[in-house]
Amino acid sequence: MKPEQSSENSQISIQVIERMISLLDALAQYPDPVSLKELSTVTGLHPSTAHRILNDLVVKRFVDRAEGGTYRLGMRLLELGNIVKSRLNVREASLDFMRALHRKTQQTINLSVRQGDEIVYIDRSFSERSGMQVVRAIGGRAPLHLTSTGKLFLSVDDPKLVRAYATRTGLAGHNKNSITDLAKLERELSLVRARGYARDNEELELGVRCIAAGIYDDSGKLIAGLSISAPADRLQDEWVDDLISTANEISAVLGYVPEGAAA
Repeated sequence: MKPEQSSENSQISIQVIERMISLLDALAQYPDPVSLKELSTVTGLHPSTAHRILNDLVVKRFVDRAEGGTYRLGMRLLELGNIVKSRLNVREASLDFMRALHRKTQQTINLSVRQGDEIVYIDRSFSERSGMQVVRAIGGRAPLHLTSTGKLFLSVDDPKLVRAYATRTGLAGHNKNSITDLAKLERELSLVRARGYARDNEELELGVRCIAAGIYDDSGKLIAGLSISAPADRLQDEWVDDLISTANEISAVLGYVPEGAAA
């Protein structure tokens, strides 16, 4: 095969793939089966071209042919989506984003999840230049009400569950800054919900302040917290936007679509 023929074939293959994707994207916009005419109009493809590609997609189960010669997305896409989901976990999804946030802030970045009445640190991005010692090793635990990430999880709990948590734990404190009063904790959780992020003002460790934003999965469930820990006099409010943006990016990788956002 001549080089020019090989190049031409590659361009044709790319064009076919682009048309396939445009048809799949078009089908994704409709909750009900769609006619060939409608798909042709939406994608700008000639009806005969759209019909030919749709037939190939039907054979491979990426598209189903419904009644009246209409089309809808096929089960093969769901199968592939479930495979991707099963292979993706929050730690894997977060690592590169955590490193980028650490490079920007030069502070310790923590990834934590909830287990019962505590958070567990499952990963961290840090360096000696952060100016503080790592106060909790990976695998370490801390009470929900004393940590920024823990407050995120409490903020999405029903008020009855928060009161039950307070009863079980007694809201034990670590130092003079710890929140040990239920009414004060409830006010703090209201602030978390209003702000969209949480703070720890030296409540777990004196000299260390933290801010945390939530990471959500494709069902909209809060599954982890991303936090910045810094010496109390170095934590900067301008990092809040970077933190929230990073947590949102991780959530998007996990399939989360904010309520009201276009699918």
